[in-house]
Amino acid sequence: MGEVVAEDDLYTKDGTVDFRNNPAKRNETGTWKACPFILGNECCERLAYYGMSTNLVLYFKKRLNQHSATASKNVSNWSGTCYITPLIGAFLADAYLGRYWTIALFSIIYVIGMTLLTLSASVPGLKPSCSGEDVCHPKEVQTAVCFVALYLIALGTGGIKPCVSSYGADQFDDSDEVEKKHKSSFFNWFYFSINIGALVASSVLVWIQDNVGWGWGFGIPAVTMAIAIVSFFSGTRLYRNQKPGGSPLTRICQVLVASFRKFKVNVPEEKSLLYETTDAESAITGSRKLDHTKDLSFFDKAAVQTEFDHVKGNIDSWRLCSVTQVEELKSIIRLLPIWATGIIFSTVYGQMSTLFVLQGAAMDTRVGNSSFKIPPASLSIFDTLSVIFWVPIYDQIIVPIARKITGHKNGLTQLQRMGIGLFISIFAMLFAGILEFYRLKYVKRHNYYELEEVPMTIFWQVPQYFLIGCAEVFTLIGQLEFFYEQAPDAMRSLCSALSLTTIALGSYLSSMLVTIVMNITTKNGKPGWIPDNLNYGHIDYFYYLLAVLSVLNLGVYLVIAKWYTYKRPVGTLR
Repeated sequence: MGEVVAEDDLYTKDGTVDFRNNPAKRNETGTWKACPFILGNECCERLAYYGMSTNLVLYFKKRLNQHSATASKNVSNWSGTCYITPLIGAFLADAYLGRYWTIALFSIIYVIGMTLLTLSASVPGLKPSCSGEDVCHPKEVQTAVCFVALYLIALGTGGIKPCVSSYGADQFDDSDEVEKKHKSSFFNWFYFSINIGALVASSVLVWIQDNVGWGWGFGIPAVTMAIAIVSFFSGTRLYRNQKPGGSPLTRICQVLVASFRKFKVNVPEEKSLLYETTDAESAITGSRKLDHTKDLSFFDKAAVQTEFDHVKGNIDSWRLCSVTQVEELKSIIRLLPIWATGIIFSTVYGQMSTLFVLQGAAMDTRVGNSSFKIPPASLSIFDTLSVIFWVPIYDQIIVPIARKITGHKNGLTQLQRMGIGLFISIFAMLFAGILEFYRLKYVKRHNYYELEEVPMTIFWQVPQYFLIGCAEVFTLIGQLEFFYEQAPDAMRSLCSALSLTTIALGSYLSSMLVTIVMNITTKNGKPGWIPDNLNYGHIDYFYYLLAVLSVLNLGVYLVIAKWYTYKRPVGTLR
């Protein structure tokens, strides 16, 4: 875990307690004792987030009077921003604040945004005036207040998303084999807690929004977010905190500058001649030393010692870098191709909050023959149930069986796990496309073009949600663990944020694809693939497009994964 510290007064400026010199502190802090507070925080925060965002596309369409394609793009853009802002929070956590204070400060911004959103949906003058159930006339200022609130939430979540999973993993010490084994299970149960929150959000809260009102529907998530903060602070004295290691971007730039300055310098065959600090510990706060690796050898030039590397007896950090610092950059570069292959998966994942909801709204939302109607966004509960079903199955059944077959301590490597999820996601898109094909066929046969809800039960969508949930357990949890384990110790928040940006770019890619598809398919007066009335459209073609992109993406991923070189801290086994 790098330099692990226990703190009695939250966060001390210089004082850290090394567990090797103070073993009593190890038993008092961290491990599963601290995790319930972190998992409780994540469960409540995710309930708040999904409770507000799951039905957002219908809020835009019905209360802000936006067209289907516009509402879908706005949700995608906002959701994407929620996964870009973690780069800000992660940088502050790794460089200056530490994960504890980053989570605390950004949570306050989050609550302010949630409160403003609640006011925009409930206070006269701020909420749009409606002449009927779904006929609303929002003013520009009302729409603006709504979007200001949403982007405050996006900023707030930027300090939480990249830090909470890493902070939970920090509670397990890599130098202890027993704790290290538990760390892998932590990521499974961390994602499990996310989906417990999402389960309540996609069922109870979506129903409240559709049947009671948007003020209550947004107000309850705001209160839940406040509970999340209380849960987090309740475990303060049990947490293990890792010292921030200074700006990771500065260290990366130093290696780049030093490498190019020594462009003509030859790297020695004997790698022991490369510069490394003589101390047992790394000079980078909160980081272990890293062994030299053979690939990306150009950057080894930064660690080649020359007569120009010293200024007044001190090492010029912009001319000479340690092997560990060089390996930090190499680790980041190796992660990028794997990171890029997550974008298409995130595009598929993002359809649950956009086209899946619109598709469901065009189907029979009644439960059986009763008058009770299920909100289309509530179908995401089956994605959540799928995750809740597969996490314990994976952790308690698949891992032990795979461990016996492969001999790997985690059963499957993180890359194998992620690849399986990419494969499963292809079938989610194929099923969604086939379902829409038959729905449109039914519309044509009975001339139901102007019917708002085609008499075809919405529960036919269940398999596509369930398949995406299964894919999540393999790909997204594997990605969480992979980016934490393969990140340099002092850049773990930043790399967690990097993994989250795939969801952002997936949302932006979805928005871009919708724009391109609509520009092409609406020529000559045609309704296009995604019109306001989906009975005239062809979103099945859009699903097939995503399936084809997913197949190509899987092929690229397999090639990249085959050649990936794992990070090797000094003194550890590969």
